[in-house]
Amino acid sequence: MNNERLQYGSDQSGLICGYLFTGRHAGKALHTTDVLQYLNQTQRLEPSHFLWLHFNLANASTEKWLRENSQSPEEFYESLHQGSRSTRIEHADQHLIAVINDVLHDFTFDPSEIATLWLNVGRDIMISARRKPLKSVDHLRNAVNAGEIFLSPMELLTHLLRDQADVLTGIVRDATAKIDEVEDHLLAERLSRKRANLGELRRLLVRLQRLLAPEPAALFRLLQKPPGWMADSDVHELRQSTEEFSVVLSDMASLQERIKLLQEEIAAHVGEQNSRSLFVLTIVTVLALPINITTGLMGMNVGGIPWGQNDFGFWIVVALVSLITVIGAWIARHFKNKD
Repeated sequence: MNNERLQYGSDQSGLICGYLFTGRHAGKALHTTDVLQYLNQTQRLEPSHFLWLHFNLANASTEKWLRENSQSPEEFYESLHQGSRSTRIEHADQHLIAVINDVLHDFTFDPSEIATLWLNVGRDIMISARRKPLKSVDHLRNAVNAGEIFLSPMELLTHLLRDQADVLTGIVRDATAKIDEVEDHLLAERLSRKRANLGELRRLLVRLQRLLAPEPAALFRLLQKPPGWMADSDVHELRQSTEEFSVVLSDMASLQERIKLLQEEIAAHVGEQNSRSLFVLTIVTVLALPINITTGLMGMNVGGIPWGQNDFGFWIVVALVSLITVIGAWIARHFKNKD
C-alpha cells in the first residue's frame, strides 16, 4: 500500500486522492490515469471491488471532470449548488447523495470554520468532494492509509459518520473545558471578558447543531427503503452510526443549556455588583450633601451670614456639618442592614 504523505492539493482533474479496495486487502492508492480506466470500464471492477475518489471543488475543473467521466446522478451536482446545506442522506437513482457538514482541519472555535462535504455513494464507488480541508474525511483518509479494511462503500460512509461524531465529541470536550474555566473565574470573581466568550461559544454550538443534525425525514425514508445493493449489515451500521451521532448532538444541546444558565448567573452577578456600586455612590452623595449645601449658603456674599463675626463661627459650622453627616451615615447603615 502506498502510504503517501497527506496533502490538501489536487491534480489537474481536481482529484486529491483515489483508492481501490479489493475486499480483504487494504486500499490501493490510484492516480487519475488509473481512475479513468475503471470509470471508462477499460479495466472492469470485480464484484467485491470498489473505488473511493476524493475531489477538491476549489479546483475549477473538478465538476466538469466529474460530469464527463463519472456516472453520478444529476441530484449530486444540484446539491453542490444548493443554498441549504443541512446534513442529510437521500436516495437518488440507486445512489446515496449525502451532504455532511464538518469543521476545518485547523478548527479554532470560529463559526466561519464550518464547511460542507458532498458524497455520492453507489454500489461500487464513493465520490466525495469538498472546498476546504475537513477533519472527518482526513481521519478517514488516515484510516485507509493505515491499512484499515473496508468491504463496501457503505462501510466508508459509516466510518466517516463515526469520525464526524468523534470530531464533535472533541469539540464538546474542549467547549466543556472552556466553560469550566469560566465557572472557576466566576467563583473567584474574576470574570473579565468571559461573558462575551460564552456568547460566542453558544452561537457556535447552536450553528453546529443546526447544520450537523441529520434531517430525520430523509434518514427515516432511507432506512425504511434503502437501495437494493445495500446489505442488511450496512443498513444496521448506518442506523447505529446515526444513533451515536444523536448522542453527541444531545450532549451538545445539554452544553448549550449549561451555557445559558451560566450566562444568567453571570448577568445576575454583574447586576448585583452594579447595584452595590450604585448604593455606595448614593451614600457618598447623601453624606456629601450637607457640607455642599452649607458651603454654598455660607459662601454667598449677602448680609446676615450666621456667626460671621463670631470667633468660633467656623468651628460651630464644622460641628453642625459633622453632626448632620454622622446622623446621615447612621441612617444609611440602618437601612442597609435592614435590607
